[in-house]
Amino acid sequence: MIQPESPNPEHHDGLIHIEHVTKTYQLGEMEVHALRGVTLSIDRGEFVTIMGASGSGKSTFMNILGCLDKPSKGQYLLEEISVGTLSRDALARIRNQKIGFVFQGFNLLSRTSAIENVELPLMYGSTPTRVRHQRAVAALERVGLGSRIHHHPNQLSGGQQQRVAIARALVNDPSLVLADEPTGNLDSRTSIEVMGLFQQLNDDGVTIVLVTHEPDIARFAKRHVVFRDGKVRLDRPNPEPKRADEAMAELPAEEEDEE
Repeated sequence: MIQPESPNPEHHDGLIHIEHVTKTYQLGEMEVHALRGVTLSIDRGEFVTIMGASGSGKSTFMNILGCLDKPSKGQYLLEEISVGTLSRDALARIRNQKIGFVFQGFNLLSRTSAIENVELPLMYGSTPTRVRHQRAVAALERVGLGSRIHHHPNQLSGGQQQRVAIARALVNDPSLVLADEPTGNLDSRTSIEVMGLFQQLNDDGVTIVLVTHEPDIARFAKRHVVFRDGKVRLDRPNPEPKRADEAMAELPAEEEDEE
């Protein structure tokens, strides 16, 4: 059952602090209140899922979290930086340096190799070519694609393409990884594999905030936040997240193709 929003416990290693944030859009003469006074904190090293029906405010919240939009009112602190006061250029630098994005549709450039796709965030700075290459290779190895660095997206499965996208999100060593429905285009087995990768990264200390509408995906995270009508209606820990290897073992055996 959805519980009323309650104050969060004291946080000792806060990465994100959002306080009394509202977001209002003007559509002609009508005001749309997408967020209605949201207060939420996220610590370094957490793995949080954001859930809610269409129109609940979760997408608006993620846009603000990712510095793609600003609050109408309230405060958003990312590593104690007041994001709402920054210029467009400063926000772009924050997105590039502190936030890694993973999308449902992978968003890979089809005519470039995996390593070139992963290098893209590094090209906005002054990173030398050799260093870009080394960091991109390391990121691809981290997601298990060290042998596929020169493959193009059309030579990779959906799960492998999403791994390339995750490597791209990690290449700048961001403070936060935001994943928006990252398993939405994947089958059940591949979805579990991708969630297993997120769990491994989180075990290594990567902070992950993931939007999903699927309870089966949310069960892999350590904390669940549910939005409804522009407010946080549920915020609770998941003391026993499902491990990907356990979930994989529960799947029916794959049928072999007939000769």
